[in-house]
Amino acid sequence: MDWGTDLWDQCDVIDKHTQSGLDLVDRYIKFVKERTEIEQAYAKQIRSLTKKYAKKGSKDEQDCKFSNHASFQEILNELNDYAGQRELIAENMMTAICVELTKYLRELKQERKTYLSDAKKAQQNLESSLKHLESTKKRFAKEWAEADKATQQAEKIESDLNATKLDVEKAKQHAHARTHTAEECRNDYAAQLQKYNKEQNLYYYSEIPQIFNKLQDVDERRIRRLAEGYCQFSDIEKKVLPIISKCLEGISAAGVKINEKQDSILFIEQHKSGFERPGDVEFEDYSQGIKPATSDSSLNPPKVRTKLWTFNKKHKTSHAEKHMPPPAEDFSHLPPEQRKKRLQAKIDDITKDLQKTQDQSEALEKMKGVYEQNPQMGDPSSLEPQMTETAQNIGRLRGELAKYESWLSEAVGGEESSNTINNNTQHGVVAADQSHNIYTEFDDEFDDIEAPVGQCTALYTFEGNSEGTISITEGELLSIMEEDKGDGWMRVLRASGEEGYIPSSYVKLSP
Repeated sequence: MDWGTDLWDQCDVIDKHTQSGLDLVDRYIKFVKERTEIEQAYAKQIRSLTKKYAKKGSKDEQDCKFSNHASFQEILNELNDYAGQRELIAENMMTAICVELTKYLRELKQERKTYLSDAKKAQQNLESSLKHLESTKKRFAKEWAEADKATQQAEKIESDLNATKLDVEKAKQHAHARTHTAEECRNDYAAQLQKYNKEQNLYYYSEIPQIFNKLQDVDERRIRRLAEGYCQFSDIEKKVLPIISKCLEGISAAGVKINEKQDSILFIEQHKSGFERPGDVEFEDYSQGIKPATSDSSLNPPKVRTKLWTFNKKHKTSHAEKHMPPPAEDFSHLPPEQRKKRLQAKIDDITKDLQKTQDQSEALEKMKGVYEQNPQMGDPSSLEPQMTETAQNIGRLRGELAKYESWLSEAVGGEESSNTINNNTQHGVVAADQSHNIYTEFDDEFDDIEAPVGQCTALYTFEGNSEGTISITEGELLSIMEEDKGDGWMRVLRASGEEGYIPSSYVKLSP
């Protein structure tokens, strides 16, 4: 069944039906647009919410060390990622559905307009032919009536005894002319009728069916494309569901990994003062004649009295509190336990900085030695300012390290800090000794390294003429024993067992 065969006489119905289908596509596009606006607004609100409750400032960073605080931050991060997926849904719906369907709808409208215009032209041509047929028919009827009247008049004159022969001949000639004209009109009418029937047959059996079938194809293609749009509405969201599920799983995981006992221990470690609990207050016997003014207890009340209350009411900051001196450099303003932790943390930071600075010094010494052996690679004197600055930094850091270690020794009481001081001092001496013996005993130094950290291939041939360097050939496979620390050199091992330094730019790292 098709429209051209079964709906040949329903042009207006087809027109309304196809227009209704296009209106449905337009409504669906508007519906998806509003859905994307909702998604975008929802994602925006989620992002604003996560930003509002995100931790800010040093106090918040301190709280994030607790698992319940850290988990909440992870939840906010997962929720922020979730908002990103909602934005992705909106973006994909706008691109894949709204934009594409709008373009397709424009094409369908143009195609439908063309077919309806063709149908209208065919109908107008048929109507014009029918009007011409009716005009020919009327003329034929008129001329035939005039011919019949002229014939009757001629017969009447011929039967009149008073009519002359000339009048009879004249009447007959007029009747004959009228009859001839009527016959011509009859032939024109017959020809026009035949032509109209042919055009009408072509219109109803060929032109209109073809146009209606094309409109049917347009409508069916619209329906199929709209069905795909309906499916896309669901599929676009399904594609991001795995990621959304991961976000939700991350939120659940953040809740599961909270450790209340560990948080309690961490809280104790952060705020443990190390003070002993206050002892009993001694009885002051005023009945023995001791004046309150001379009483040692009244003159020097126990300092712990102000510490008895575990919870104090909040009070406004006084003028004196606002102008309190800054915290002491040795953290003596802190309780014993907190002071020791802060001092140890400071010592660890200084030790790391010292090791880093010593590594830089070693690298500069190596580079200077290479430049002295290979002047074409660089001027050794150009490194002097950097080496001087690095040496000054090492001296400064060692001074700070000794200062904080002495404070830690004071805080701990001597025994615990002596081990720390000995370890740190020994580390500093060893590092210092290494900085002065970079190019000596390479074999002994390299014996401590058992496994390479990677592989590389030589891009160019390098002649290792200076102490500590080795020669390599283009294409040679090398084992990386020590990576480039920023000085442009790396230590490698050849297949022959020879080990030494080469320029990092002369090799390509193997995957």
